[in-house]
Amino acid sequence: MPFVVTLKEVVTETPDIKTLRVAGEEGAPFEFNPGQCAMISLPPVGEAIFSITSSPICRDHMDFSIKEVGTVTRALHQLSPGQQLGIRGPYGNAFPVDDLKGKDLLFIGGGIGLAPLRSLINYCLERRQEFGKIDIVYGARSPEDLIQKQEINQCWPSSPDTKVYLTVDAQFEGWQGHVGFVPSYVSELAFSPENRMAITCGPPVMIKFVLEALEKLQFSPDQVITTLEMRMKCGVGKCGRCNIGSHYVCKDGPVFTLAQLKQMPEEY
Repeated sequence: MPFVVTLKEVVTETPDIKTLRVAGEEGAPFEFNPGQCAMISLPPVGEAIFSITSSPICRDHMDFSIKEVGTVTRALHQLSPGQQLGIRGPYGNAFPVDDLKGKDLLFIGGGIGLAPLRSLINYCLERRQEFGKIDIVYGARSPEDLIQKQEINQCWPSSPDTKVYLTVDAQFEGWQGHVGFVPSYVSELAFSPENRMAITCGPPVMIKFVLEALEKLQFSPDQVITTLEMRMKCGVGKCGRCNIGSHYVCKDGPVFTLAQLKQMPEEY
């Protein structure tokens, strides 16, 4: 059964993406790990599964960045602070935080794909001494489509040994940053794979070319981590929508290494 939470804050990130912050009664703590998902239910409209975008260190709330793509997401976009909704979860595995400690980290995100990465990025920045250098490459179609603007422009770049590289697909008036697609920018920046892990999330076509770019930079399949949460629906391995061969993304994932993906059928 879902537990009831209250919507505390709504942030309009882009014309079609909003970040919702929810909290339980009397600040009841949430237990989850970076990379996990939760099911949001809004009777009688329905329910859908979303990545948790807040850091698990902040246990008094959960954030969800939601893109309006259908009936449930449209209804969620219309909510106001103070309204209640249901939460089930967390579901899925998580980013292998212990395997990342002591390593340099390369985060690569596109569009709404920054949402699941944000949980891990903020976790790492809050435990900064446990990780090496952090590089974040993030892009979107236009400057307007970049999410978490305060964090990508101010908070993250101000952290020690942390660099943020922003790009948009085409030139826009007033944009002073890089212009080009994320995979090409990754190739251009030519990050060394030495003692580094790469974590990427974004549209499937972006991930495809990012993985190819990382392989050309000599990242081994075990050094590359991605997520497949776009295929998830029920969250408990019952509906069959997210199965890839013998794997269920909602139970075995959504986080996978490139080495694991190479063992799966090409349908993913």
